[in-house]
Amino acid sequence: MTIRVGIVPINSGGYLKQGLLTDVARAAEDAGFESLWTFEHVIIPEDYESVYPYNPQGKIAVSGQDRFVDPLIALTWEACCTERLRLGTGVNILSQVNPLYFAKQTSSIDHLSNGRLILGLGVGWLKEEFDALGVPFDDRGSRADEYIDAMTAAWSGELVDVDGQFVQWHNFRMLPTPVQQPRIPIIVGGTSKPAIRRVVAKGDGWYVIHRDLDHFSELMDRFRAECDRQGRDPADYEITAYWNHHREGIEGAQAYEAAGVHRLLINLQAIRMGSPLEAIERFGREVLGHL
Repeated sequence: MTIRVGIVPINSGGYLKQGLLTDVARAAEDAGFESLWTFEHVIIPEDYESVYPYNPQGKIAVSGQDRFVDPLIALTWEACCTERLRLGTGVNILSQVNPLYFAKQTSSIDHLSNGRLILGLGVGWLKEEFDALGVPFDDRGSRADEYIDAMTAAWSGELVDVDGQFVQWHNFRMLPTPVQQPRIPIIVGGTSKPAIRRVVAKGDGWYVIHRDLDHFSELMDRFRAECDRQGRDPADYEITAYWNHHREGIEGAQAYEAAGVHRLLINLQAIRMGSPLEAIERFGREVLGHL
């Protein structure tokens, strides 16, 4: 198997049955999955006017009635009961957090997991959530750009000297550093023009949310054009994309790999193979061995 396969999201719904998340992580590692991924929201209001950009109806599939736990806590839990699985955030909303706390938390996870964290990061879309957190919504893009640079400086273990519009950090070291150097891999999420610009300018990879293979190909054309504009090589970036195995099959995975994808993510609920543990075992046996 050359293309890697991960499971998303593991921090919500049926996974939260007491004790199941441990069994899921161990089963996924044994079955040959490469990674486990979360999604992030702190809250989802009962009603909201913000438009979710990846659904024609403008609404995210989860609601305020659904259960979901903090992604960094879920991944820390998974790190404790596995040895090889990569641990990915898909994606965390960087613009709404304190970047110094976030840098410390993620550095700590990477250190304790022996370098297994992958940071999928986005700027968010749910204004009502930002309002509840008391965080400005309108400048979230420029704030995320600066946060990425500041966190990269903090993860170095050297004296930090950042004097930006949003971050003023001086004369301290953040220790221990992440195991991964020069930094924890940052996989920027989003498909808007600013998001693709941020992938190329600030990221180590791209977390692509798309409708199907044709849409993915269109997005990759935009990505390559932005790489050309910024004088960067598209091959320098790790591409993570969704795979609807139930609809696209093995041929779909092969097509994604040919189109430049390094990692495919599946939603176990969407592949219709029973409970999470049954699905992991069946998918590993019937699918992963044929990639």
